[in-house]
Amino acid sequence: MRIILTVILFLLVSVMPARSQDYSLFEKRSFISSRGDTLPYRILYPENYDRSIKYPVVLFLHGAGERGNDNEKQLVHGGKLFLADSNRKKFPAIVIFPQCPENNYWARAKINRNVTPYEIGFDYTGPVSGPLNAALELTRQLLSEESADKRRVYITGLSMGGMGTFEAVYRAPKLFAAASPICGGGDPKAYNKKTAKVPFRIFHGAADAVVNVQLSRDMVNRLKELKARRFSYTEYPGVNHNSWDNAFAEPDFLAWLFLQKR
Repeated sequence: MRIILTVILFLLVSVMPARSQDYSLFEKRSFISSRGDTLPYRILYPENYDRSIKYPVVLFLHGAGERGNDNEKQLVHGGKLFLADSNRKKFPAIVIFPQCPENNYWARAKINRNVTPYEIGFDYTGPVSGPLNAALELTRQLLSEESADKRRVYITGLSMGGMGTFEAVYRAPKLFAAASPICGGGDPKAYNKKTAKVPFRIFHGAADAVVNVQLSRDMVNRLKELKARRFSYTEYPGVNHNSWDNAFAEPDFLAWLFLQKR
Protein backbone atom coordinates (compact mmCIF):
# COMPACT_ATOMS: atom_id res chain seq x y z
CA MET A 1 0.00 0.00 0.00
CA ARG A 2 2.82 2.39 0.89
CA ILE A 3 4.47 1.71 -2.46
CA ILE A 4 1.24 2.47 -4.33
CA LEU A 5 0.80 5.77 -2.46
CA THR A 6 4.40 6.72 -3.21
CA VAL A 7 3.89 6.05 -6.93
CA ILE A 8 0.67 8.09 -6.99
CA LEU A 9 2.36 10.99 -5.21
CA PHE A 10 5.26 10.89 -7.68
CA LEU A 11 2.88 10.94 -10.66
CA LEU A 12 0.94 13.87 -9.21
CA VAL A 13 4.11 15.90 -8.65
CA SER A 14 5.46 15.09 -12.11
CA VAL A 15 2.35 16.37 -13.89
CA MET A 16 1.94 19.48 -11.77
CA PRO A 17 2.95 22.69 -13.60
CA ALA A 18 6.25 24.17 -12.48
CA ARG A 19 5.88 27.08 -10.08
CA SER A 20 6.13 30.29 -12.08
CA GLN A 21 8.84 32.66 -10.99
CA ASP A 22 7.76 35.87 -9.32
CA TYR A 23 9.32 38.65 -11.41
CA SER A 24 7.62 41.20 -9.17
CA LEU A 25 10.49 40.53 -6.75
CA PHE A 26 12.47 42.85 -9.01
CA GLU A 27 11.62 46.25 -7.57
CA LYS A 28 10.98 48.95 -10.20
CA ARG A 29 12.90 52.18 -9.80
CA SER A 30 14.35 55.04 -11.84
CA PHE A 31 17.77 56.71 -11.88
CA ILE A 32 18.87 60.06 -13.32
CA SER A 33 22.53 60.26 -14.34
CA SER A 34 24.83 63.26 -13.99
CA ARG A 35 24.14 63.96 -17.68
CA GLY A 36 20.42 64.08 -17.03
CA ASP A 37 19.63 60.74 -18.69
CA THR A 38 16.74 58.83 -17.13
CA LEU A 39 17.39 55.13 -16.64
CA PRO A 40 14.54 52.89 -15.46
CA TYR A 41 15.86 49.83 -13.67
CA ARG A 42 14.86 46.87 -11.56
CA ILE A 43 16.71 45.51 -8.58
CA LEU A 44 16.56 42.10 -6.92
CA TYR A 45 17.66 41.78 -3.31
CA PRO A 46 18.78 38.56 -1.63
CA GLU A 47 16.24 36.68 0.41
CA ASN A 48 16.22 37.93 3.99
CA TYR A 49 18.44 40.86 3.02
CA ASP A 50 20.82 41.42 5.94
CA ARG A 51 22.75 44.69 6.01
CA SER A 52 25.38 43.15 8.24
CA ILE A 53 26.43 41.02 5.25
CA LYS A 54 28.30 42.34 2.19
CA TYR A 55 26.67 40.90 -0.92
CA PRO A 56 28.03 40.51 -4.46
CA VAL A 57 26.48 42.82 -7.07
CA VAL A 58 25.53 41.74 -10.60
CA LEU A 59 24.82 44.20 -13.41
CA PHE A 60 22.76 42.57 -16.18
CA LEU A 61 22.49 44.23 -19.62
CA HIS A 62 19.64 43.04 -21.85
CA GLY A 63 19.55 42.77 -25.64
CA ALA A 64 18.30 45.25 -28.25
CA GLY A 65 14.92 43.55 -28.50
CA GLU A 66 14.16 44.49 -24.91
CA ARG A 67 14.67 48.25 -25.28
CA GLY A 68 11.90 50.55 -24.10
CA ASN A 69 10.60 52.22 -20.98
CA ASP A 70 9.01 49.35 -19.08
CA ASN A 71 9.62 46.08 -20.85
CA GLU A 72 9.29 42.92 -18.77
CA LYS A 73 10.88 40.72 -21.45
CA GLN A 74 14.38 41.58 -20.30
CA LEU A 75 13.77 39.65 -17.07
CA VAL A 76 12.96 36.39 -18.84
CA HIS A 77 16.46 35.57 -20.09
CA GLY A 78 18.66 36.44 -17.14
CA GLY A 79 16.01 37.04 -14.52
CA LYS A 80 15.00 33.41 -14.27
CA LEU A 81 18.63 32.50 -13.60
CA PHE A 82 18.82 34.79 -10.58
CA LEU A 83 15.27 34.05 -9.41
CA ALA A 84 15.74 30.29 -9.27
CA ASP A 85 15.22 29.20 -5.66
CA SER A 86 18.40 27.14 -5.56
CA ASN A 87 20.48 30.00 -6.96
CA ARG A 88 19.00 32.57 -4.58
CA LYS A 89 19.96 30.36 -1.66
CA LYS A 90 23.40 29.35 -2.94
CA PHE A 91 24.38 32.65 -4.59
CA PRO A 92 22.69 35.52 -2.71
CA ALA A 93 23.36 38.79 -4.53
CA ILE A 94 22.04 42.23 -5.39
CA VAL A 95 21.10 42.07 -9.08
CA ILE A 96 20.57 45.23 -11.16
CA PHE A 97 18.56 45.15 -14.40
CA PRO A 98 18.77 48.60 -16.05
CA GLN A 99 16.41 49.33 -18.96
CA CYS A 100 17.94 50.74 -22.14
CA PRO A 101 15.62 53.35 -23.73
CA GLU A 102 14.19 52.81 -27.19
CA ASN A 103 16.44 53.69 -30.17
CA ASN A 104 19.57 53.63 -28.03
CA TYR A 105 22.36 51.19 -27.29
CA TRP A 106 24.55 50.18 -24.39
CA ALA A 107 27.66 50.30 -26.57
CA ARG A 108 29.18 52.79 -29.01
CA ALA A 109 28.26 50.63 -31.96
CA LYS A 110 27.21 51.48 -35.48
CA ILE A 111 24.70 48.79 -36.42
CA ASN A 112 23.24 48.12 -39.86
CA ARG A 113 20.11 46.12 -39.14
CA ASN A 114 19.19 45.80 -42.83
CA VAL A 115 21.54 42.88 -43.45
CA THR A 116 21.91 39.46 -41.84
CA PRO A 117 23.93 39.01 -39.75
CA TYR A 118 23.95 42.67 -38.75
CA GLU A 119 26.96 44.71 -39.79
CA ILE A 120 28.36 46.08 -36.53
CA GLY A 121 31.28 48.42 -36.06
CA PHE A 122 32.67 49.74 -32.77
CA ASP A 123 34.43 52.95 -31.83
CA TYR A 124 35.36 53.60 -28.22
CA THR A 125 37.20 56.83 -28.99
CA GLY A 126 34.12 58.96 -28.31
CA PRO A 127 32.24 59.50 -25.04
CA VAL A 128 30.43 56.56 -23.49
CA SER A 129 26.79 56.18 -24.53
CA GLY A 130 24.14 57.70 -22.28
CA PRO A 131 22.53 54.42 -21.16
CA LEU A 132 25.84 52.71 -20.38
CA ASN A 133 27.13 55.78 -18.58
CA ALA A 134 23.97 55.84 -16.48
CA ALA A 135 24.22 52.11 -15.74
CA LEU A 136 27.80 52.52 -14.51
CA GLU A 137 26.84 55.55 -12.38
CA LEU A 138 23.88 53.64 -10.97
CA THR A 139 26.08 50.69 -10.05
CA ARG A 140 28.57 52.92 -8.25
CA GLN A 141 25.78 54.69 -6.38
CA LEU A 142 24.23 51.43 -5.23
CA LEU A 143 27.62 50.24 -4.04
CA SER A 144 27.67 53.17 -1.64
CA GLU A 145 24.03 52.84 -0.57
CA GLU A 146 23.52 49.10 -0.27
CA SER A 147 25.28 46.42 1.75
CA ALA A 148 27.52 45.49 -1.16
CA ASP A 149 30.90 43.84 -1.52
CA LYS A 150 32.88 46.25 -3.71
CA ARG A 151 35.40 43.53 -4.46
CA ARG A 152 32.71 41.34 -6.03
CA VAL A 153 30.92 43.35 -8.71
CA TYR A 154 30.08 41.38 -11.84
CA ILE A 155 28.59 42.15 -15.24
CA THR A 156 26.91 39.97 -17.82
CA GLY A 157 24.79 40.73 -20.84
CA LEU A 158 23.45 39.23 -24.03
CA SER A 159 23.52 40.43 -27.64
CA MET A 160 23.53 44.25 -27.39
CA GLY A 161 24.11 43.68 -23.69
CA GLY A 162 27.10 41.50 -24.53
CA MET A 163 28.50 44.42 -26.50
CA GLY A 164 27.77 46.69 -23.56
CA THR A 165 29.53 44.24 -21.24
CA PHE A 166 32.74 44.47 -23.27
CA GLU A 167 32.55 48.26 -23.33
CA ALA A 168 31.64 48.56 -19.64
CA VAL A 169 34.84 46.71 -18.74
CA TYR A 170 36.80 49.00 -21.05
CA ARG A 171 35.25 52.09 -19.46
CA ALA A 172 35.49 50.87 -15.86
CA PRO A 173 38.08 48.07 -15.57
CA LYS A 174 38.58 48.67 -11.84
CA LEU A 175 34.88 48.32 -11.08
CA PHE A 176 34.30 44.74 -12.14
CA ALA A 177 35.67 41.53 -10.69
CA ALA A 178 34.50 39.46 -13.69
CA ALA A 179 32.53 39.76 -16.91
CA SER A 180 30.55 37.38 -19.08
CA PRO A 181 29.52 38.74 -22.51
CA ILE A 182 27.15 36.51 -24.50
CA CYS A 183 26.73 36.69 -28.29
CA GLY A 184 28.15 40.22 -28.42
CA GLY A 185 31.42 41.87 -29.38
CA GLY A 186 33.44 45.01 -28.87
CA ASP A 187 36.27 47.21 -30.09
CA PRO A 188 39.38 45.00 -29.99
CA LYS A 189 41.67 47.88 -31.00
CA ALA A 190 40.71 49.81 -27.86
CA TYR A 191 41.31 46.97 -25.43
CA ASN A 192 44.49 47.28 -23.38
CA LYS A 193 46.33 45.57 -20.51
CA LYS A 194 44.05 47.15 -17.89
CA THR A 195 40.93 45.69 -19.43
CA ALA A 196 42.66 42.36 -20.02
CA LYS A 197 43.15 41.94 -16.26
CA VAL A 198 39.41 41.41 -15.73
CA PRO A 199 38.45 37.70 -15.87
CA PHE A 200 36.22 36.98 -18.87
CA ARG A 201 33.93 34.09 -19.68
CA ILE A 202 32.69 34.62 -23.24
CA PHE A 203 29.96 32.68 -25.08
CA HIS A 204 28.66 32.71 -28.66
CA GLY A 205 26.71 30.43 -30.98
CA ALA A 206 28.64 29.38 -34.08
CA ALA A 207 25.48 29.61 -36.22
CA ASP A 208 24.43 33.07 -34.97
CA ALA A 209 22.57 34.73 -37.86
CA VAL A 210 22.01 38.03 -36.01
CA VAL A 211 25.34 38.95 -34.39
CA ASN A 212 28.32 37.56 -36.28
CA VAL A 213 30.30 35.10 -34.16
CA GLN A 214 33.48 36.66 -35.55
CA LEU A 215 32.92 39.63 -33.21
CA SER A 216 33.50 37.41 -30.19
CA ARG A 217 36.40 35.65 -31.91
CA ASP A 218 38.06 39.02 -32.55
CA MET A 219 37.79 39.95 -28.88
CA VAL A 220 39.21 36.58 -27.85
CA ASN A 221 42.15 37.08 -30.22
CA ARG A 222 42.76 40.51 -28.72
CA LEU A 223 42.77 39.10 -25.20
CA LYS A 224 45.31 36.53 -26.34
CA GLU A 225 47.48 39.31 -27.81
CA LEU A 226 47.34 41.10 -24.47
CA LYS A 227 48.34 37.85 -22.74
CA ALA A 228 45.21 37.82 -20.61
CA ARG A 229 45.48 34.92 -18.19
CA ARG A 230 41.95 34.56 -16.87
CA PHE A 231 39.50 34.16 -19.71
CA SER A 232 37.69 31.38 -21.51
CA TYR A 233 35.64 31.20 -24.69
CA THR A 234 32.84 28.74 -25.39
CA GLU A 235 31.48 28.52 -28.92
CA TYR A 236 28.41 26.35 -29.37
CA PRO A 237 28.28 24.49 -32.73
CA GLY A 238 24.98 24.84 -34.54
CA VAL A 239 23.56 27.28 -31.98
CA ASN A 240 21.95 30.48 -33.25
CA HIS A 241 21.49 33.86 -31.54
CA ASN A 242 19.88 32.47 -28.39
CA SER A 243 23.20 31.11 -27.10
CA TRP A 244 22.36 32.66 -23.70
CA ASP A 245 20.12 29.63 -23.12
CA ASN A 246 23.23 27.46 -23.34
CA ALA A 247 25.45 29.87 -21.38
CA PHE A 248 23.05 30.37 -18.47
CA ALA A 249 22.49 26.60 -18.38
CA GLU A 250 26.19 25.93 -17.77
CA PRO A 251 26.19 24.21 -14.37
CA ASP A 252 29.10 26.27 -13.08
CA PHE A 253 28.16 29.64 -14.57
CA LEU A 254 27.27 31.35 -11.30
CA ALA A 255 29.86 29.38 -9.34
CA TRP A 256 32.62 30.72 -11.62
CA LEU A 257 31.23 34.25 -11.54
CA PHE A 258 30.87 34.49 -7.78
CA LEU A 259 34.30 32.99 -7.18
CA GLN A 260 36.06 36.00 -8.74
CA LYS A 261 37.31 38.86 -6.56
CA ARG A 262 39.19 42.07 -7.21
